[in-house]
Amino acid sequence: MKYGKTLRVSVMGAICLSLAACGGRADKSPASTARTTSHKEEIQGEATKSSVFDFLNAKPDQTVQVNRYLWTASLDVLSFLPVQSVDPFTGVIVTGYGTPPGGGRSYRATIHIKDPALDARSLNVALQSKGGPVSASTTRAVEDAILSRARQLRIADGKL
Repeated sequence: MKYGKTLRVSVMGAICLSLAACGGRADKSPASTARTTSHKEEIQGEATKSSVFDFLNAKPDQTVQVNRYLWTASLDVLSFLPVQSVDPFTGVIVTGYGTPPGGGRSYRATIHIKDPALDARSLNVALQSKGGPVSASTTRAVEDAILSRARQLRIADGKL
């Protein structure tokens, strides 16, 4: 049993390292170090590279780009699951294992809200049971329930 915990920690460490390796890499050539502030202002309109850790450099006046209705609906629909971690800056909610009311199988979920729009493309749900991945139809049903609840919350808020 103690090897299971060690294996889990090792896997999580490997995931963190691989995510860190995905970050943007700065160009260290002499031409890039000679750029001035005015040159950077000229190319400000161009797309810039971003990394997983850009939220650490976020300015205090920046707003979080997560749809609040999807966020609240996700927590409402999956309220039977214990919340392990939330990150409103990236829009990720991670839950532990829990059994739905009237169900016999336990599930855990990872929800990613990646856009401020109240849209199906903004929501990504990954479900897992102790026996492995859950069928696509079950995941789709949970996503539909979250979207329906988010629409109900928006209508109740009067911002239709």
